[in-house]
Amino acid sequence: MIAVIDMPSPSALPPSSSSFNAWVRTSASAVRRRGRPIWSRPLSDGLLFAFYGRISTTGYQDPVSSRAWQIGVAGRLVQGRGRIVVEYFDAGTSRSVPWSQRAEAAKLLAAAADPDRGFDAVVVGEFERAFAAGQALSIIAQLNAYGVQVWLPELRGAVDLAEPEHRAVLLMLGHQSEREVLRNRFRTTAAMAAQVREQGRNLGGRPPYGYQLVDAGPHPNKIHASWGRRRHRLDVDPVTVPHVKWIFSKRLDGWSTAAIARTLNERRVPSPGAYDRARNPHRQDAVWTLRTVAAILANPRYTGRQVWNRQFTDHREAVPGDRRSSLGPVRVWSDRAEWVVSQERTHPALISDEDFMAAQEITAIAMPDDERNRSYALTGLLICGLCGRRLASHWNRKPAYRCRHGHTTAHPVAEGAPKWVYWTQERLFQTLQAARLDLAELHDANDLAAHLKADDLVIVCGLGELVIEPSVVEPGEEPTVEAEVAEAPADEPESGCGQLSLPIPPGFRRQDRRPRLRNAVVIKQRWKARNPTRHHVKRE
Repeated sequence: MIAVIDMPSPSALPPSSSSFNAWVRTSASAVRRRGRPIWSRPLSDGLLFAFYGRISTTGYQDPVSSRAWQIGVAGRLVQGRGRIVVEYFDAGTSRSVPWSQRAEAAKLLAAAADPDRGFDAVVVGEFERAFAAGQALSIIAQLNAYGVQVWLPELRGAVDLAEPEHRAVLLMLGHQSEREVLRNRFRTTAAMAAQVREQGRNLGGRPPYGYQLVDAGPHPNKIHASWGRRRHRLDVDPVTVPHVKWIFSKRLDGWSTAAIARTLNERRVPSPGAYDRARNPHRQDAVWTLRTVAAILANPRYTGRQVWNRQFTDHREAVPGDRRSSLGPVRVWSDRAEWVVSQERTHPALISDEDFMAAQEITAIAMPDDERNRSYALTGLLICGLCGRRLASHWNRKPAYRCRHGHTTAHPVAEGAPKWVYWTQERLFQTLQAARLDLAELHDANDLAAHLKADDLVIVCGLGELVIEPSVVEPGEEPTVEAEVAEAPADEPESGCGQLSLPIPPGFRRQDRRPRLRNAVVIKQRWKARNPTRHHVKRE
């Protein structure tokens, strides 16, 4: 927010108030003149300054006091050389955030580019409040190009990038700021790990489904305790704890996560997002999903122990340590060996250690009776002509493929919902081979898959017909090669599976429909191994 700082004229102040303010602003060593008010002395002309300040958080810091001491330092720096006429202050912004992404800093840069900006220089109260790492050199150079100076208390005046000493000081301050961040981060994480491992303390956050936060006495720090701060611990929530125990019992009975979620939805059991909306504002859906059930089953805190560092924030920086090259933060699962677990139980356990470990070993993937691996030759090569999704592999006494248009078995099928697209591998191969002459010499579906991959083609499965098209279709364009349509025999309907009407036109399908590369599949498998619930967002 921009605020113009102008002192009111002496005539606008009450006599007593103006006299007192003038007395406060006058140093004790000033020469006193009888019969002449202090404010009547003419002010010397000087530079017009724009003040910039910043505070990291508004929850743990006081923006009023922080702004006051920063602008106080800046005011003492420019005293006698000019006055501050405009103010830019970012509240709740980290120093690692680039200036272009800070609200007030971005406004300052935009104002500096305007020839009628109304100020000559920018002054800050502290280097670390304005810059981090190597930000100072680029920002100061940009402001200098606009004809705006930058004043720092550490240099006791304006920064001159032509002076080697000034550049050296900026580099030193940038490294010192980065070192401070890394040191504080290390100390904080080390202290949190010790508090969980040795003391079993609850470090905050949303309580897991089935628990609630209760008072655990005064804060262990005496100073914090004198301020009235209290500790908290987890205790059983009598409303939701039966549902958690039921989820684990059904999992131990061999139920799949989809069956558990579907049953909970049918019984109208409130999900974590629906039960506590105040602490779960990030959850949009108020129903049980596969990931919600999987997160509960994989949470070791239900054994009565505190667990920390199960996930960390990956900023995906192209240049390590440079937040400007970040692709955006995501939550990534840590290796199990990096988890910090309390040595003793700190809250009531909802499941024993043996049952929890047994639940982790249960898988919903059924083993074929003949113990042979099932192969699907056309995986990744079939596109639904109705919704644009890839058809999923499905075993129904023989290889088959289906598209459920985003529906999962965790939710009941809505009344009047469209039926699924379904093709067996044998029927699909025979239909295409009978319709296209260039496929007559192929022997089986494996040969068909090799032919499609060689020519970068896919099969679009629609309303009882199959169309071979290029794997990439640009929006609004038809396929560049002539697509031959193969109609399925009318006397071979699939039992229980019909086709949708009104297929989506090719121009509205997904652009990239090529099969995944082999290394991409390996990367995805590794990511799934590190992310059991297959989702970035933290769920507890």
